[in-house]
Amino acid sequence: MTKDEVAEQPTKKPKVCTEESPDSEWPEAWLMPSEVEDQTADNKLEPNVPVSVADLREIGISYWKMDAENYEYPTISVPWNPKDSTDPKLSQIRDDRGYSYADIITVHPDHLPGYDDKIKSFFEEHIHDAEEIRYIVGGQGFFDVRDKYDRWVRVHVKKGDLMTLPEGIYHRFTTDSTNMIHAMRLFVGQPIWTPFNRPCEDHPSREKFVELHPVEKLSDSATA
Repeated sequence: MTKDEVAEQPTKKPKVCTEESPDSEWPEAWLMPSEVEDQTADNKLEPNVPVSVADLREIGISYWKMDAENYEYPTISVPWNPKDSTDPKLSQIRDDRGYSYADIITVHPDHLPGYDDKIKSFFEEHIHDAEEIRYIVGGQGFFDVRDKYDRWVRVHVKKGDLMTLPEGIYHRFTTDSTNMIHAMRLFVGQPIWTPFNRPCEDHPSREKFVELHPVEKLSDSATA
């Protein structure tokens, strides 16, 4: 091929992915006690120990602030076709990350049969063998994740928050004291919601996570 022929070849545009939100838009996060009496309470340490966005990014969490005010979603839809999205930002994230399945649930005593038992089961520490994606379209709640020192970090997600947790991260979920969260769950391919409760250090997904995000021992000076 001559230089002229090369010059005539159409230029392939690079794929443009939706940038994550700036640090100022991320949800509040803080260290929490290892044991709690009420899982729906804030459960902050005394004094409070905030956790930075950099720390959340370091363990593989991604986040986008969405417009949940101007788009309506059903209370419950299992499944919900992500191609039905009328929100261009959600559609772009869907396409960027290959999300082909979605459903929408409302975690509330009036909408989730066996609410009390389900909330207890959601709060068991576990991993998944795929990325976990949640878009909060209403209400609010807590995602608890283990940081690189294996400490619990509580992330307060609210309406308009879209957050992903990496495959293999130890985590759990609960509503807050309002007892209501309306959430979209997205997935690549066919959904598999199987939790693998801790301990599962030999699980391939956990091994993959630890390789990417090694767990470190907290120094004595850091705990003083």
